[in-house]
Amino acid sequence: MKFSATPQEQLEIVATGAADIVSRDELLKKFEKSYNTGTPLIVKLGADPSAPDIHLGHTVVLQKMRQFQALGHQAVFLIGDFTGRIGDPTGKKKTRPALTEEEVMANAETYKNQIGKILDLEKTSIVFNSEWLGKMSFADVLKLCGQYTVARMLERDDFSTRFKSQVPISVVEFMYPLMQGYDSVALKSDVELGGVDQTFNLLVGRDLQRSYGQAPQVTLTMPILEGLDGHDKMSKSLGNYVGINEAPGQIYGKIMSIPDELMMKYFELLTSLNMTELNAIRARIVDAPKAVKMQLAQQIAAQYHGEEAGVAAEAEFEKMFGKAGDGLPDEIEELELAVPTEGLALMRLLTLSGLAESGGEARRLLQQGGIKVDKAKVSDGQKMYLPGSSFIVQAGKRKFKKLTLKPE
Repeated sequence: MKFSATPQEQLEIVATGAADIVSRDELLKKFEKSYNTGTPLIVKLGADPSAPDIHLGHTVVLQKMRQFQALGHQAVFLIGDFTGRIGDPTGKKKTRPALTEEEVMANAETYKNQIGKILDLEKTSIVFNSEWLGKMSFADVLKLCGQYTVARMLERDDFSTRFKSQVPISVVEFMYPLMQGYDSVALKSDVELGGVDQTFNLLVGRDLQRSYGQAPQVTLTMPILEGLDGHDKMSKSLGNYVGINEAPGQIYGKIMSIPDELMMKYFELLTSLNMTELNAIRARIVDAPKAVKMQLAQQIAAQYHGEEAGVAAEAEFEKMFGKAGDGLPDEIEELELAVPTEGLALMRLLTLSGLAESGGEARRLLQQGGIKVDKAKVSDGQKMYLPGSSFIVQAGKRKFKKLTLKPE
């Protein structure tokens, strides 16, 4: 095949936003060989399906794979159904519980559906590492183990920290980077993508490819994306995330809440804009930060829900938070709840309606002034609401429900 971009141009495109490339010279040589022979590079990205939902932090490496794909290279999305039954301890202070085969496959199916919002699935090879790891004999496993020493394994920060703290490390956990590295051998990958927290595992892949007589892959790692708070890694457990399956209005509103200093990083890591477009945005940020943030919010909402949804999300946000806004969305979910004659406390209503996932979250929202009933702020979680009443409850900035209470 013919490539539209020269090797140097390809390198400049994929290097944008990357945290590290091992090594740039090797990658350029791979691009040159690929360009001259018309043979696409095999670009690998692995996913351990331990959680079924993808948020924007996960999409950083997927966007990078999309760039390789757009340049004409072969995207291979590897679902670690075999390694997922062990659990990757990367960055963890203790062993992660292993998933069952049923849990792994259920999560894998969800992943496949979600990555289609970023990658061109018709041009993406989706593979499972059980295809080769599940067929290895004990002799094959021993040969694999012989490629690395315990001392080398303890060079990895999380293993080293746990070892010094006398936190148990199972021998099986040492197998994880070896298995991930062997995936690169099985696929004969030219490039492997990952987050910076996966650097050690990706480099193991390079070493194993050499051991098995292959040219070592280039590793390209991407930065960790800060969440909505601007400080910590985007994470569901911290509540600072944006899920790609969330409603467009939710996505838009969350993006509008990020600190201004994060906008350029979000543009670089989460969109497919080229260098010229990125430079134009960078020049506008100083004079028109709100307009630039609105562009970012609309673009990301549209990216996962379509252009019309992105435009509608912006219109709804302006209606709620603009100068002429009334603070209420056009559509509010209605919910009927059966309550006893003496009524029900607001705390309980918040959890029953799903406006708060737990009593702890409801208490935190009330303490922080994040609960409004018919636009009026309420801080008393024990305030009683009686059957026959109907009102709109707002939790935080973006959750609304109209509750109608009826007798039990």
